[in-house]
Amino acid sequence: MSSPTGAHGEADATKQENEQQPQSTASTDATLNARAKSSNGAKSQGPKKWLIALIAVIAAVAVIVAIAVTRGKNDDANTSGVTKADTVTIGLKLAPVSLDIRHQSGSAIEQVLIGNVYEALLSRDSDNKVQPGLAKSWDISKDGKTYTFHLNQNMTFSNGDKLDADDVAWSINQLKEKQYYNANQVASLDKAEAVDANTVKLTLSTPDSNLLWYLTGRPGLVFDKNAKYNAKTEAVGSGPYTVESFDSASKMVLKANPKYWGTAHKPATQNVVIRFLTDDNAAVNALKSGDVDVLSPVNATLAKSLDASTYTVSAADGSDKFVLAFNCTNAKLKDKRVRQAIRYAINHKEIIASRGNVDYALGGPIPSVDPGYEDLTGLYPYNVDKAKELMKEAGYATDKPLRLTLTYANTYGTELGDQLKSQLAKISIDLKINYVEFSTWLQDVHANGNYELSLVDHAESHDFYKWTTPEYYYHYDNRNVQALYAKALAATDEKESDEYLKQAAKTVSEDAPADWLFGYRVTVAYNKGIKGFPDKLSQTVLPLWQISKAE
Repeated sequence: MSSPTGAHGEADATKQENEQQPQSTASTDATLNARAKSSNGAKSQGPKKWLIALIAVIAAVAVIVAIAVTRGKNDDANTSGVTKADTVTIGLKLAPVSLDIRHQSGSAIEQVLIGNVYEALLSRDSDNKVQPGLAKSWDISKDGKTYTFHLNQNMTFSNGDKLDADDVAWSINQLKEKQYYNANQVASLDKAEAVDANTVKLTLSTPDSNLLWYLTGRPGLVFDKNAKYNAKTEAVGSGPYTVESFDSASKMVLKANPKYWGTAHKPATQNVVIRFLTDDNAAVNALKSGDVDVLSPVNATLAKSLDASTYTVSAADGSDKFVLAFNCTNAKLKDKRVRQAIRYAINHKEIIASRGNVDYALGGPIPSVDPGYEDLTGLYPYNVDKAKELMKEAGYATDKPLRLTLTYANTYGTELGDQLKSQLAKISIDLKINYVEFSTWLQDVHANGNYELSLVDHAESHDFYKWTTPEYYYHYDNRNVQALYAKALAATDEKESDEYLKQAAKTVSEDAPADWLFGYRVTVAYNKGIKGFPDKLSQTVLPLWQISKAE
């Protein structure tokens, strides 16, 4: 989450909390309960067996006919008269609490709304690269302080209002003035101004090589300044879809925007139903039964039960990083030899294997999908003997173990903690596991920095700056890293910026202020009749305009 210090940890943490904890039993059980009640009701309508059988047959035929004609006539779907091919149902694990994307935290709301309902000045593809959006092209001044965007023409919002440079400038200036969510990402942006109806100029106080990427997200979203609506329950955007209905405990229904201005992203499917399924087993059962056409993510182990002739299952790298952080201000962990020993003692292959062998080894703070990524897994290969030597140098041995406490949210389960405890015991570290509620983790660890070791999934892309912010809960303070990152931001050449990032990331990894247990790969599964689902980065980028289903 955003903060004046530029820390985003709470945003990652919010994602983790929403993803791991059941938000409501209604997401699956309500549907099953409704069917059960309907069945029981029909069953009790007559005392005679033949009548019961006849009613059952009639009811079954009616249900089959109804399903063939429509996905349902309930008021939240509103897809009556639509064939199956006109509706795709997607099962997601995350559910936004509200639709207010300017205030609501977490990645779930970005996943479903950005690029589908709301559009940004720029867009992002499934390779995490910047692409045109509402702006078709842009120019950058030599000093990197002025960005001029040339907009598409004849753009409109879903309510029919015209979208032009005034809306763009107003939206970005409002973000800055009211400090909407992620406003700190564009802290160097002084102002936005409409040069004419189709041209917007952004002026920066200092160069920022991340600006274009940030403008693909919340800082670049464009809103209708004249529209009146309840942003928590309604949405007025310019995207290819509109929100037909929304219930955070159950589903969201998107309908093709009949006033969509674009041609390149014209929806291939008229209706997209997004069901929020927090239980892994229930989600896979929903896919097998045909209640959903797509699951993103799907539990990698459970996905093995899916018939390869019927379903496509794939996994791709994302921006999630499972970080085992070492409190760099802690007296025990100030000793670099201890931190290095911990890294040498962790068997990443064993941890990844226990999770289904889908995730990838990550030896540093930058994930494979981000600028500046370099394979740093060779810096601290698994080496128990080397770890023991370092611990001995630091003054620890079997008869004099180092006692440390690992604090992490119980939503991650106990297996990771148990594995780390067992692995570190081999090098004379007595690891106590402190499982806490996520809210407690947020307060004690993230907010107050009161911990020794901690574990969390940091989900955000382009978040290396956390290692340059000593106030962040890592408490990592390295002037050389800070200087290299500043050079990366100031560089106007992409390759030059990447090189500075690589140097900074390697320095961080060598310093061992944390261990990166693994990079989380998102596994998705869908019926082979589905086309156009974005396999990569679907946790954060989920454009739905090209998704379709065979008759």
